[in-house]
Amino acid sequence: MSAFDLVIRFVYLAVAACFVLGLHLMNSPVTARRGNLLSAAAMTAALLATAVVLVHSSSVRPWSWAALAAGTALGAGTGLLLARRVRMTAMPQLVSLFNAAGGGAAALIGVHDFTRHGASLPVVLNVLIGAVTFSGSLIAAGKLQGVVPGRPILFPGARALTGALAVAMAAASALLLTGNGGFAAFAVLAVAALAFGVSMVAPIGGADMPVVISLLNAFTGTAVAMAGFALGNAVLITAGALVGASGTILTKLMADAMNRSLTAIIAGGFGTGDAPAEGPSGQGRVRSLSADDAAIQLAYATKVVVIPGYGLAAAQAQHQLHELAQLLGQRGVQVSYAVHPVAGRMPGHMNVLLAEAGVPYEQLADMDDANAAMPQTDVALVVGANDVVNPAARRAGTAVSGMPIIDADRAKSVIVIKRSMGHGYAGIDNELYTDPRTGMYFADAKQALSEITAAVKVLVG
Repeated sequence: MSAFDLVIRFVYLAVAACFVLGLHLMNSPVTARRGNLLSAAAMTAALLATAVVLVHSSSVRPWSWAALAAGTALGAGTGLLLARRVRMTAMPQLVSLFNAAGGGAAALIGVHDFTRHGASLPVVLNVLIGAVTFSGSLIAAGKLQGVVPGRPILFPGARALTGALAVAMAAASALLLTGNGGFAAFAVLAVAALAFGVSMVAPIGGADMPVVISLLNAFTGTAVAMAGFALGNAVLITAGALVGASGTILTKLMADAMNRSLTAIIAGGFGTGDAPAEGPSGQGRVRSLSADDAAIQLAYATKVVVIPGYGLAAAQAQHQLHELAQLLGQRGVQVSYAVHPVAGRMPGHMNVLLAEAGVPYEQLADMDDANAAMPQTDVALVVGANDVVNPAARRAGTAVSGMPIIDADRAKSVIVIKRSMGHGYAGIDNELYTDPRTGMYFADAKQALSEITAAVKVLVG
């Protein structure tokens, strides 16, 4: 082994170590930013090392350099532009698009290797997983953006079609790996995998999108790892394995947080998120609050727990929420945030949103800790959350039965900020809204929080 090869291998080893350390740092909100920066720096080092290898190689044709430079500039520029311009509410869609890009790139590597070296296990898995991830992630992004209906898309024979596509993929893979399949079998594999990604995600409703995004992220990592095996690149193998493993673990944790099996989620048919109801159909009366009413409850409370949901993200009201919390804190009110694992539309959506507004990490509490303290809480302030605070989850026979929730109804009083009495993704009434201790503040979250903050300022002079 030459000195050049030895240096490159050491660089790749350091990059892999940085990926592992970066992932470890992301375990805590306090160190997550450093972990992200470290991982980004490691990826930059990996790209530079690969570029040096290509420069050192004499096998790269001169015209290829223009294509490589253009591809690098286009990819880096597009990623930077999207990351800087996309609003926080659209972050789940961006993550899905990144998943699609990773899966599509891995599939293209598989196509290239097949045309040059023929079929192998890494190549077959590369194309299969990459194509499923590519098309499935595009459908997920479309559902989140509203381009594709968020409701489960079902039609007679849909599951039979999905099963037939799975059989086609298995048969084409077997033919290729046994040396009995040529280009026709490879084309069947690629087309069936693309169609399977669509048929797998289309029947899944909006309620399960956080789990789907996490699952597709795991698929992307696995596809990248297979690309690493096909190319003989240790960095791709390490990075892909880390993403695949962490995505799989996160998917299991998210499914557990919803008390639903992954099989049930993939089967689809749960939750729409497209048709808000005009009012509750259940028993009980709804009590409306004014800004002054809410201000009095909050200003004279000892302990307030804020429960954020997607409505906070949709209104981009995280800064107004933080301003209100700071104002209450100056009066000696103990303010904390209870974050449900599946609140929002992607894993960690609320954590990212609150961090962007500058909410101190130590004020964030997980669901179990928040629930333990809820009976001693004077006011539970629910901002845009729905299904994750629905007491119906404790009863059998509802769409959210058994789903772990934040026990807002066990606080001494509840304020819910919501634009209407519309349903959540589960499509059922929220029993919290008709609880005698609950007051409903009907307004956009940004408007409501601004009005309540102004009322608190007037109240305290």
